[in-house]
Amino acid sequence: MTSTTFDAIKYKETTKDQWQASAQAWHQWGPLLSTWLGSATDIMLDMADATLGHRILDVAAGAGGQSLVAAHRVGPTGSVLATDISDKILEFAAADARQAGLANIETRVLDGEGLETLNPESFDLVISRVGLIYFPDQQKALRGMHRVLKPGGRVASIVYSTAEHNGFFSVPVSIIRRRAELPPPLPGQPGPFSLGSPGVLEAAYRKAGFRDIRTHVISAPLRLSSASECLRFEQESFGALHQMLSGLGKAECDEAWREIEQAFKKFENEKGFEGPCELVVAVGTK
Repeated sequence: MTSTTFDAIKYKETTKDQWQASAQAWHQWGPLLSTWLGSATDIMLDMADATLGHRILDVAAGAGGQSLVAAHRVGPTGSVLATDISDKILEFAAADARQAGLANIETRVLDGEGLETLNPESFDLVISRVGLIYFPDQQKALRGMHRVLKPGGRVASIVYSTAEHNGFFSVPVSIIRRRAELPPPLPGQPGPFSLGSPGVLEAAYRKAGFRDIRTHVISAPLRLSSASECLRFEQESFGALHQMLSGLGKAECDEAWREIEQAFKKFENEKGFEGPCELVVAVGTK
Protein backbone atom coordinates (compact mmCIF):
# COMPACT_ATOMS: atom_id res chain seq x y z
CA MET A 1 0.00 0.00 0.00
CA THR A 2 1.13 3.55 -0.69
CA SER A 3 2.00 5.44 2.48
CA THR A 4 0.11 8.69 3.04
CA THR A 5 2.28 9.88 5.91
CA PHE A 6 5.93 10.73 6.24
CA ASP A 7 7.80 9.35 9.26
CA ALA A 8 10.22 12.17 10.05
CA ILE A 9 11.78 10.37 13.02
CA LYS A 10 12.57 7.23 11.06
CA TYR A 11 13.82 9.32 8.13
CA LYS A 12 16.21 11.25 10.36
CA GLU A 13 17.53 8.09 12.04
CA THR A 14 18.14 6.46 8.65
CA THR A 15 19.80 9.62 7.32
CA LYS A 16 22.16 9.73 10.28
CA ASP A 17 23.08 6.07 9.86
CA GLN A 18 23.81 6.58 6.17
CA TRP A 19 26.06 9.58 6.80
CA GLN A 20 27.88 7.65 9.48
CA ALA A 21 28.48 4.86 6.95
CA SER A 22 29.45 7.12 4.02
CA ALA A 23 31.50 9.69 5.95
CA GLN A 24 34.87 8.40 4.81
CA ALA A 25 33.81 8.14 1.17
CA TRP A 26 32.34 11.66 1.20
CA HIS A 27 35.59 12.97 2.63
CA GLN A 28 37.66 11.10 0.03
CA TRP A 29 35.64 12.78 -2.71
CA GLY A 30 36.48 16.16 -1.13
CA PRO A 31 38.65 17.42 -4.02
CA LEU A 32 35.78 16.78 -6.45
CA LEU A 33 33.31 18.52 -4.13
CA SER A 34 35.59 21.54 -3.86
CA THR A 35 35.89 21.82 -7.63
CA TRP A 36 32.20 21.19 -8.25
CA LEU A 37 30.73 23.37 -5.48
CA GLY A 38 33.61 25.79 -4.96
CA SER A 39 32.27 28.61 -7.13
CA ALA A 40 28.81 28.42 -5.54
CA THR A 41 30.41 28.44 -2.08
CA ASP A 42 32.35 31.60 -2.89
CA ILE A 43 29.21 33.24 -4.26
CA MET A 44 27.27 32.28 -1.12
CA LEU A 45 29.91 33.83 1.14
CA ASP A 46 30.15 36.91 -1.09
CA MET A 47 26.38 37.43 -1.02
CA ALA A 48 26.41 37.07 2.75
CA ASP A 49 29.29 39.57 3.04
CA ALA A 50 31.39 37.13 5.07
CA THR A 51 34.40 39.06 6.30
CA LEU A 52 37.14 39.25 8.91
CA GLY A 53 35.98 38.82 12.48
CA HIS A 54 32.61 37.28 11.71
CA ARG A 55 31.29 34.36 13.74
CA ILE A 56 29.72 31.79 11.39
CA LEU A 57 27.48 28.80 12.11
CA ASP A 58 27.63 26.06 9.44
CA VAL A 59 24.54 23.84 9.60
CA ALA A 60 24.75 20.33 8.10
CA ALA A 61 28.43 20.98 7.48
CA GLY A 62 29.31 17.44 6.44
CA ALA A 63 33.06 17.00 5.96
CA GLY A 64 33.44 20.76 6.24
CA GLY A 65 34.81 21.85 2.87
CA GLN A 66 32.81 25.07 2.97
CA SER A 67 33.62 25.48 6.68
CA LEU A 68 37.32 25.74 5.84
CA VAL A 69 36.62 28.29 3.11
CA ALA A 70 34.57 30.33 5.57
CA ALA A 71 37.30 30.08 8.23
CA HIS A 72 39.83 31.57 5.83
CA ARG A 73 37.38 34.40 5.13
CA VAL A 74 36.80 35.38 8.76
CA GLY A 75 40.45 35.04 9.78
CA PRO A 76 41.89 34.46 13.25
CA THR A 77 39.63 37.11 14.80
CA GLY A 78 36.55 35.25 13.54
CA SER A 79 35.32 31.69 14.03
CA VAL A 80 33.29 28.92 12.45
CA LEU A 81 31.16 26.38 14.30
CA ALA A 82 30.63 23.41 11.98
CA THR A 83 27.66 21.27 13.00
CA ASP A 84 26.21 18.04 11.66
CA ILE A 85 24.06 15.12 12.77
CA SER A 86 26.96 12.71 12.08
CA ASP A 87 29.92 12.66 14.46
CA LYS A 88 31.97 10.53 12.05
CA ILE A 89 31.80 13.03 9.22
CA LEU A 90 32.67 15.87 11.60
CA GLU A 91 35.83 14.01 12.59
CA PHE A 92 37.06 14.51 9.04
CA ALA A 93 36.16 18.20 9.14
CA ALA A 94 38.11 18.65 12.37
CA ALA A 95 41.11 16.74 11.00
CA ASP A 96 41.18 18.83 7.83
CA ALA A 97 41.01 22.02 9.89
CA ARG A 98 44.00 20.90 11.96
CA GLN A 99 45.94 19.94 8.85
CA ALA A 100 45.21 23.37 7.35
CA GLY A 101 46.40 25.08 10.52
CA LEU A 102 42.99 26.64 11.17
CA ALA A 103 42.48 27.15 14.87
CA ASN A 104 39.24 29.10 14.37
CA ILE A 105 37.03 26.09 13.53
CA GLU A 106 35.08 24.14 16.14
CA THR A 107 32.93 21.09 15.36
CA ARG A 108 29.85 19.99 17.27
CA VAL A 109 27.35 17.18 16.75
CA LEU A 110 24.05 19.03 16.44
CA ASP A 111 20.79 18.46 14.61
CA GLY A 112 19.97 21.36 12.31
CA GLU A 113 16.46 21.32 13.71
CA GLY A 114 17.79 21.55 17.28
CA LEU A 115 19.60 24.86 17.33
CA GLU A 116 17.85 25.97 20.53
CA THR A 117 20.85 24.69 22.48
CA LEU A 118 22.91 27.56 21.02
CA ASN A 119 22.84 31.04 22.53
CA PRO A 120 20.46 33.47 20.82
CA GLU A 121 21.91 36.32 18.75
CA SER A 122 25.40 34.80 18.90
CA PHE A 123 26.34 34.52 15.19
CA ASP A 124 26.89 37.02 12.39
CA LEU A 125 26.14 34.48 9.66
CA VAL A 126 24.54 31.07 9.28
CA ILE A 127 25.41 29.00 6.20
CA SER A 128 24.17 25.66 4.87
CA ARG A 129 25.49 24.08 1.67
CA VAL A 130 23.07 21.55 0.18
CA GLY A 131 21.81 20.66 3.65
CA LEU A 132 18.54 22.49 4.28
CA ILE A 133 16.77 20.45 1.58
CA TYR A 134 17.08 17.29 3.69
CA PHE A 135 15.53 18.61 6.91
CA PRO A 136 12.08 17.12 7.62
CA ASP A 137 11.04 20.40 9.29
CA GLN A 138 12.73 23.08 7.20
CA GLN A 139 10.81 25.86 8.95
CA LYS A 140 12.01 24.73 12.37
CA ALA A 141 15.58 24.78 11.06
CA LEU A 142 15.18 28.25 9.55
CA ARG A 143 13.52 29.65 12.67
CA GLY A 144 16.41 28.25 14.71
CA MET A 145 18.87 29.96 12.39
CA HIS A 146 16.94 33.21 12.74
CA ARG A 147 17.07 32.92 16.54
CA VAL A 148 20.86 32.48 16.76
CA LEU A 149 21.63 35.38 14.41
CA LYS A 150 22.44 38.83 15.67
CA PRO A 151 20.10 41.60 14.47
CA GLY A 152 21.17 42.35 10.91
CA GLY A 153 22.84 38.94 10.63
CA ARG A 154 22.36 36.85 7.49
CA VAL A 155 21.43 33.32 6.54
CA ALA A 156 22.89 31.91 3.32
CA SER A 157 22.16 28.55 1.75
CA ILE A 158 22.77 26.57 -1.42
CA VAL A 159 20.11 24.19 -2.76
CA TYR A 160 19.54 22.29 -6.00
CA SER A 161 17.00 23.87 -8.33
CA THR A 162 14.49 21.64 -10.11
CA ALA A 163 14.82 18.02 -11.21
CA GLU A 164 14.88 18.87 -14.93
CA HIS A 165 17.98 21.01 -14.42
CA ASN A 166 19.82 18.44 -12.27
CA GLY A 167 20.09 15.33 -14.38
CA PHE A 168 23.12 14.07 -12.45
CA PHE A 169 20.74 13.44 -9.52
CA SER A 170 17.24 13.30 -11.01
CA VAL A 171 18.14 10.51 -13.44
CA PRO A 172 19.08 7.99 -10.70
CA VAL A 173 16.20 9.19 -8.52
CA SER A 174 13.64 8.57 -11.27
CA ILE A 175 15.06 5.15 -12.16
CA ILE A 176 15.14 4.00 -8.54
CA ARG A 177 11.66 5.41 -7.85
CA ARG A 178 10.26 3.42 -10.78
CA ARG A 179 12.09 0.19 -9.95
CA ALA A 180 11.27 0.36 -6.23
CA GLU A 181 7.68 1.38 -7.00
CA LEU A 182 7.98 4.38 -4.73
CA PRO A 183 5.17 6.95 -4.66
CA PRO A 184 5.81 10.61 -5.51
CA PRO A 185 7.18 12.68 -2.62
CA LEU A 186 4.49 13.73 -0.15
CA PRO A 187 3.79 17.46 0.30
CA GLY A 188 6.48 18.97 2.52
CA GLN A 189 8.68 15.87 2.33
CA PRO A 190 12.42 16.64 2.28
CA GLY A 191 14.51 15.75 -0.72
CA PRO A 192 17.05 17.09 -3.21
CA PHE A 193 14.58 19.30 -5.09
CA SER A 194 12.28 20.26 -2.22
CA LEU A 195 13.33 23.93 -2.28
CA GLY A 196 14.32 24.29 -5.92
CA SER A 197 11.20 25.56 -7.68
CA PRO A 198 11.06 29.30 -8.34
CA GLY A 199 10.04 31.26 -5.27
CA VAL A 200 9.94 28.31 -2.84
CA LEU A 201 13.18 29.04 -0.98
CA GLU A 202 12.38 32.76 -0.81
CA ALA A 203 8.94 31.99 0.62
CA ALA A 204 10.49 29.70 3.24
CA TYR A 205 12.90 32.47 4.27
CA ARG A 206 10.09 35.01 4.56
CA LYS A 207 7.94 32.65 6.62
CA ALA A 208 10.84 32.20 9.07
CA GLY A 209 11.13 35.98 9.51
CA PHE A 210 13.93 36.92 7.12
CA ARG A 211 13.88 40.03 4.93
CA ASP A 212 15.89 41.53 2.06
CA ILE A 213 16.03 38.11 0.40
CA ARG A 214 18.24 37.73 -2.66
CA THR A 215 18.80 34.69 -4.86
CA HIS A 216 21.28 33.74 -7.54
CA VAL A 217 21.00 30.76 -9.91
CA ILE A 218 24.25 29.05 -10.89
CA SER A 219 25.05 26.43 -13.49
CA ALA A 220 27.42 23.97 -11.82
CA PRO A 221 27.94 20.90 -14.03
CA LEU A 222 29.31 17.84 -12.28
CA ARG A 223 32.39 16.90 -14.28
CA LEU A 224 34.13 13.54 -14.00
CA SER A 225 36.11 11.30 -16.33
CA SER A 226 33.20 9.04 -17.27
CA ALA A 227 29.67 7.89 -16.52
CA SER A 228 31.19 4.98 -14.60
CA GLU A 229 33.09 7.34 -12.32
CA CYS A 230 29.93 9.35 -11.63
CA LEU A 231 28.13 6.12 -10.77
CA ARG A 232 30.89 5.25 -8.29
CA PHE A 233 30.75 8.73 -6.77
CA GLU A 234 27.01 8.52 -6.21
CA GLN A 235 27.09 4.90 -5.03
CA GLU A 236 29.71 5.74 -2.42
CA SER A 237 28.46 9.14 -1.32
CA PHE A 238 24.72 9.67 -1.93
CA GLY A 239 22.89 8.21 1.03
CA ALA A 240 19.52 9.37 -0.33
CA LEU A 241 19.80 6.90 -3.22
CA HIS A 242 20.59 4.00 -0.91
CA GLN A 243 17.66 5.02 1.27
CA MET A 244 15.37 4.76 -1.77
CA LEU A 245 16.85 1.37 -2.70
CA SER A 246 16.44 -0.10 0.79
CA GLY A 247 13.32 -2.09 -0.15
CA LEU A 248 15.00 -3.96 -3.01
CA GLY A 249 17.15 -7.06 -2.92
CA LYS A 250 20.80 -7.08 -3.98
CA ALA A 251 20.12 -8.37 -7.49
CA GLU A 252 17.44 -5.72 -8.03
CA CYS A 253 19.76 -3.01 -6.70
CA ASP A 254 22.53 -4.15 -9.04
CA GLU A 255 20.13 -3.95 -11.98
CA ALA A 256 19.09 -0.44 -10.96
CA TRP A 257 22.70 0.73 -10.78
CA ARG A 258 23.42 -0.76 -14.22
CA GLU A 259 20.45 1.11 -15.69
CA ILE A 260 21.63 4.34 -14.04
CA GLU A 261 25.14 3.95 -15.49
CA GLN A 262 23.69 3.36 -18.95
CA ALA A 263 21.46 6.44 -18.60
CA PHE A 264 24.45 8.52 -17.46
CA LYS A 265 26.22 7.83 -20.76
CA LYS A 266 24.06 10.47 -22.46
CA PHE A 267 26.02 13.04 -20.42
CA GLU A 268 29.38 11.88 -21.79
CA ASN A 269 31.23 13.90 -24.42
CA GLU A 270 34.76 14.15 -25.80
CA LYS A 271 35.91 15.71 -22.51
CA GLY A 272 34.36 13.06 -20.26
CA PHE A 273 31.21 13.17 -18.14
CA GLU A 274 29.30 16.41 -17.59
CA GLY A 275 26.19 15.94 -15.49
CA PRO A 276 23.72 18.83 -15.55
CA CYS A 277 23.48 20.63 -12.21
CA GLU A 278 21.84 23.94 -11.34
CA LEU A 279 22.08 25.50 -7.89
CA VAL A 280 20.20 28.29 -6.16
CA VAL A 281 22.04 30.48 -3.67
CA ALA A 282 19.81 32.49 -1.33
CA VAL A 283 20.64 35.06 1.34
CA GLY A 284 18.25 36.66 3.82
CA THR A 285 18.69 39.16 6.65
CA LYS A 286 17.37 39.09 10.21
